[in-house]
Amino acid sequence: MKKLTLFISVPLFLMMNVSQAWALPNCVGDWSTSNWNNCFGTYTYAGGNKYVGEFKDKNYNGQGTFTFVSGDKYVGEFKDDEYNGQGTYTYASGDKYVGEYKDGKKTGQGTFTFADGNKYVGEWMGDKRHGQGTFTFVDGSKWVGEWENANLNGYAITYNSDGSIYQEGIFKDDVFQYAQKKSKLDKHKDTCKEIGFTPKTESFGNCVLKLMDKD
Repeated sequence: MKKLTLFISVPLFLMMNVSQAWALPNCVGDWSTSNWNNCFGTYTYAGGNKYVGEFKDKNYNGQGTFTFVSGDKYVGEFKDDEYNGQGTYTYASGDKYVGEYKDGKKTGQGTFTFADGNKYVGEWMGDKRHGQGTFTFVDGSKWVGEWENANLNGYAITYNSDGSIYQEGIFKDDVFQYAQKKSKLDKHKDTCKEIGFTPKTESFGNCVLKLMDKD
């Protein structure tokens, strides 16, 4: 990101990680690679967007808050000017994501809560629901299973609001294809294969055991 307008750093108590913020000195003078290193400061851009947080090697590195003029806000970890690590992104619309980021995108485990009350808890890849996850609708009904490119793809179970099973089997782009009953062990083995573990390896066995522990 190109730095445009500099403002002196705000009080340290605004920092999300207070203890770490107090350990860092304020960034001094104009932004440069030499004096904006391992310090705490604020940048406000000409358009009104603002970053408050830690700097290293002239970039956002560490804990920080980026506030957009649109009303969106990100609070969490940064690396080389991108969201990287744990963070919370609150949208002006009321939607909210809490979870992992990599290079500015939702990746790994996270929870996305929609303004209307719907919620997804599970794995992400490239800003999309991808992997194992559960989507709970505001009426109490649920979709639980394998996701790819934000849609149900693979083995999944959909539940009615009273907890009874509505459909169980294979889905493609959220559309039910055919029923496929499986034992829990078989389901866990298939899940581990789907996410990339090689059968008959130690890592595959650990994957299956972890899924069984969650039952």
